Order: sequence, then C-alpha cells, then structure tokens
Amino acid sequence: MSSAVKDRIADPDIVRPSGTLLTGLIGAQIGASRQPVIHMSEARAHGLVGIYRLIDIDRVGGIPALPRILGFCEAAGFAGVNVTYPCKQAVVPYLDELSEHARALDSVNTVVFKDGKRIGHNTDWSGYAEAFRAGMSGAKLDKVVQFGAGGAGVAVAYALLMLGARRLDVVDTDPARAAASARRFGDLFGPDRIGVAEDAHAAVAAADGIVNCTPVGMDKFPGMPFPAEWLSSRHWVSEIIYFPIETALLRHARALGCRTIDGSGMNVHQAAEAFGLFSGRTGDPARIRRFFDEAGRPA
Repeated sequence: MSSAVKDRIADPDIVRPSGTLLTGLIGAQIGASRQPVIHMSEARAHGLVGIYRLIDIDRVGGIPALPRILGFCEAAGFAGVNVTYPCKQAVVPYLDELSEHARALDSVNTVVFKDGKRIGHNTDWSGYAEAFRAGMSGAKLDKVVQFGAGGAGVAVAYALLMLGARRLDVVDTDPARAAASARRFGDLFGPDRIGVAEDAHAAVAAADGIVNCTPVGMDKFPGMPFPAEWLSSRHWVSEIIYFPIETALLRHARALGCRTIDGSGMNVHQAAEAFGLFSGRTGDPARIRRFFDEAGRPA
C-alpha cells in the first residue's frame, strides 16, 4: 500500500465526518462506565454528533495491546481517548508528549491525538481538586490520610498537596507503591509534607480527613478500606468511587455525622476537562452532572 493511500485512510476527515466527535475509553472491566453517556450528551449540547467507544483491554490482549489500540484509534480518526485502570501509567511510554501535570504524576487519563502526536494529560487530579473545593470548602488539611496509591491515588495525592495539605500519610497494600508515591511528591512538595503511614490506625486517629482511593467499597469489592471503629465524627471523609455512589465507608461516616463527599464530583469535573481537550470547547460541569445522574438511574 502506498504512503499516499495510508495517509488517506488515516485522514480524520475521511473516517470522521465533519461535526462528529469520536472518542472512547481504554481500560479493563469498563462496561458500567458512565463516560459514554456523559461525553455523547455533552457533544450533542454543543451541536456535535458524539460517538464514544468502550475498548476493554481484557478482550484484545491486555496491556501489551496498548500500542496497537492507540494506533487503531489514531487511524480511525479518534479525537482522543480516556484511559482508566490498569492503563494510566502503562500508556505513558507510548505517548509523544505529556502535559506538565501528567509528567509530574507519570500518570495519564486522557490522550489527545493532534497534529500527528499522542499527547497525554491528567484530568483526574484537577477533577478531584475542583470537587473538593466545591464540596469540602474550609475543611482542615493539617493532617490527611489517603488509602490507596495506584493510578487514581497518585492523582488525588497530587491534588491534596496542591490544595495545601500540610501532611499527607499514604497507606497501601503494596508498601513499595506507597513509598514511590511519597518519594515522587516529596521531591516536588517537600519531604515533610508526605510520607508512608507506618501505623495506619494511629495515622487515622490523628487525621483531620480520610480519602479512599482503593477499590474497596465498589460493587465488586464490598466493605471498607479500614475498620469502621477507627472513624470518628470529627473526621471528614472523601471517596473517589462512584458506583455505588454511597459506599459502606460513606454510609458509616454519614451515620456518625462526618462531613463527606462522594466520587461523583471528581468524575464530573475530570470529564468536563477531558471533553474540552477533545473538542476544543468548554465542557459544562453543571450540565455534565445532570448527564451523570441520568446515566445512573434505572432504565
């Protein structure tokens, strides 16, 4: 096949008609994602035809298939793709450029295809920061404990430090992963502001707030990331899980009278920013919130 024909096949104007926004999500076990409804509905609100595809890596060869998936999406005329577990860090070597924040995090949840390049962004951290500002304004940030240091946990830790957390203690089932997060952000923000919790119970007892960035509490992983009796009414509690909206942790915290935020706000704000990166238009978080809520209602 000649290079001219190859270029013609990969031309977005050929495979993606004008006025169409073709995007998608790469990840594992993503059938319950609300991203298709959110992005297609927001595209429609801007007068665009939105097409959003779910690409489950478990069906196409797992993480080793990432280069092939990205190549296909580029050739098919995708404006970009969202990236979720377990690909947020694995995708980085296959990108041409990283935004400032994606580079700081070494984690990407949004890839834009532009001018022949794959550009990685992270809207998780800013999505969490916006949700926290909206739902936890004035919350004390002297001491915060975060459970989970995976791809989403890295973004949340970065957001909390950017928001002004004076001390962030990280707990993870993989101590090496928690230590890596502490080293990365210790270099950026100062070693006194982040560390690994040697005693999780003691860290929670001394904390102002607690953030859950583990999958514990999801429908597939019921329960709480730490014993319920550790929680006190003086804590604020934040989740990043959004299915279910009310996890066991949030239910228990609310029963105690804790101030809480669920995972929906992070999802809404990260989607609004990602839509803007894909389309060049401004995503409307209030409208996306309505789409998010509608997507969660029983048919």
